[in-house]
Amino acid sequence: MTKKYFSFFMMKLSRYVLYDILRSKIIIAYTLFLFIVSMSMFQMEENSSKAMLSLLNIILIVLPLISLIFTTIHYYNSYEFIELMASQPMGRTRIILSEFAGVSLSLLSAFLIGVGIPIFLFAANETGFALLFTGSALTLVFTSLAFFASVRARDKARGIGAALLLWFYFALIYDGLILLLTFNLTDYPLEKIILALVSLNPIDIGRIFVVLKMDISALMGVTSALYKDFFGSGTGILFTTGIMLLWIVIPLWLAVRKFRKKDL
Repeated sequence: MTKKYFSFFMMKLSRYVLYDILRSKIIIAYTLFLFIVSMSMFQMEENSSKAMLSLLNIILIVLPLISLIFTTIHYYNSYEFIELMASQPMGRTRIILSEFAGVSLSLLSAFLIGVGIPIFLFAANETGFALLFTGSALTLVFTSLAFFASVRARDKARGIGAALLLWFYFALIYDGLILLLTFNLTDYPLEKIILALVSLNPIDIGRIFVVLKMDISALMGVTSALYKDFFGSGTGILFTTGIMLLWIVIPLWLAVRKFRKKDL
């Protein structure tokens, strides 16, 4: 009976957080931005593949940034509410998971409405569904990372700074390090090493997964054959899904672990 009560309370808390966020002007603006950009891309390009490629590049930059910043700001703005919930007979794990569920569902709703509707209208194919999967996975990944950064940093400015550093690292710095490694070690067989290194960046995993569906893997350089053979197979799809799940679960687990021991 007690477990049922706490499960019901957790669902109520998640629905309250979700409803509160969905009324936010930021989420509405984010949804409209994605919708306008997506529709513009498909209207301007006669070839849906070119539109999808342009839309992919925008999503891989904007989506992680918005997910990180919005989640971090929401966490600190809701800190007093979280403290109030922690004073109630409810476990801290349920509190932080309810917050995560509310934030991630709101961001997912914005993405699926803003990008999903144009894709269903203009590109309801394997590539379009791959883009929707990648965007949804990256939303959950960077929401999870944002909760981890926020829980660890008590100060709001430090938490937002950590979120921005995470975005710079995954969106810009990491690819530069991979290119530097590839350029300096061109005489060595790096295909398998690069394949392993790509797994350490969810943005790169998402990019490769979608680009391979577009059948333009030649644009990916010397490792394109390896990518196509591996990521284009059933094993590669399972590998991509598994890596994305790890990127979602591990930061969230670390955030829950830290939050349970944190002095509020």
